[in-house]
Amino acid sequence: QVMLVESGGGSVQTGDSLRLSCAASGRPFSNYAIGWFRQTLGKEREFVATIGRSGRDKYYADSVKGRFTISRDNYGNTADLEMTSLKPEDTAVYYCAAGAYYTGGDKPAHYDYWGQGTQVTVSS
Repeated sequence: QVMLVESGGGSVQTGDSLRLSCAASGRPFSNYAIGWFRQTLGKEREFVATIGRSGRDKYYADSVKGRFTISRDNYGNTADLEMTSLKPEDTAVYYCAAGAYYTGGDKPAHYDYWGQGTQVTVSS
């Protein structure tokens, strides 16, 4: 079992930055790839970014490439999502997830554990 808790969400203006953090506890953090997804009301959960177990492999959705950066600290058991140049279409609940079997997974089914989510609202 892995417990994940997101933090860092909030309400910002277009062009602002936010840093989301995902704190993990339970099984060894370095055993899991970490993904960030987002979801708005009535829509499916959308892939944002993922990072492999060592932190070397990183993949991003085209919609956030060049603006968002995923990172992890296997000693501190945290994974961050640095978001810059935010747009109103980035507004969503953001979730972090941990998966034991895939690197580069871009679908919710690739992940075994999920946090509760943190709201990000970007106004124009």
